[in-house]
Amino acid sequence: MSIKIHSENVHSADDMTSPARAQAASPGLSEEAGNRTLRRGLQVLDQVLEAGREGVRVVDLCRATGLERATLYRLLGPLIEAGYVARQGRYRYQPGLRLAPLQPQPGSANWAVRLAPVLAQVSASGGDATFAIVREGALSRCIARHVGTHPVQILVIQVGTAQPLGVGAAGLALLSALPPSEVEACIEANAGQLPAYGGMSPERLRLLVAASRERGWSVVGNHATRGVLAVGCAVRNGLGEPVAGISVATTLARLPKARQQLMARVMQEALQQHLPEGL
Repeated sequence: MSIKIHSENVHSADDMTSPARAQAASPGLSEEAGNRTLRRGLQVLDQVLEAGREGVRVVDLCRATGLERATLYRLLGPLIEAGYVARQGRYRYQPGLRLAPLQPQPGSANWAVRLAPVLAQVSASGGDATFAIVREGALSRCIARHVGTHPVQILVIQVGTAQPLGVGAAGLALLSALPPSEVEACIEANAGQLPAYGGMSPERLRLLVAASRERGWSVVGNHATRGVLAVGCAVRNGLGEPVAGISVATTLARLPKARQQLMARVMQEALQQHLPEGL
């Protein structure tokens, strides 16, 4: 940036180093530097948003913004800390948790339709209500549900309901299928809200995630809704990435351990039958 100096703005060294002169000169310079940094940060954020879930490399960010690699790393640091950008592997960057609700999943508009026969089959098999959720940053949002035929239906959430990812069985299954770094980021983001869900805590949720990973499906009760137990499975896309979750929920008495295992198999079989190549 070139600066033109006119004669009336030239002062002696004594004038420029006086406290009054320094106070008068520094605010404008500081503001300009701050504005320049903000503009550059927004440039970087625009490129990350444009890349979406595929992520973007630093070398491509340099090319698109005209910034040096060292400058980009300085800008990316605060964006990552604030949750606006997230690392994808070692070399790529993608939108972070704070921006995830603004980034619609590819094809998400018809995911509820594609999952409908899966939910219907699971409900028909066990008679209980089934649900489908997708991830929105550190939250899960219900996109579909199917009412079963059993006289007592536990409709734990409505379509459109959002809650911390992991407090319900479908969300727990999806959370457990994510990379460890994303799991921890979600838990930390929701730490303040978790106690409102049946006394859930970050430590308890980490234990549930570990158990779900070990068995390949989730089970959780008395958290999102008192007196309710639910079993969940993650749903993957054609690339094998976890993008959604399904669950079946009922009373504690109707889901002893043997039936939990049975319903997990029923859900997995329904997914394989209706979505053999993923969502």
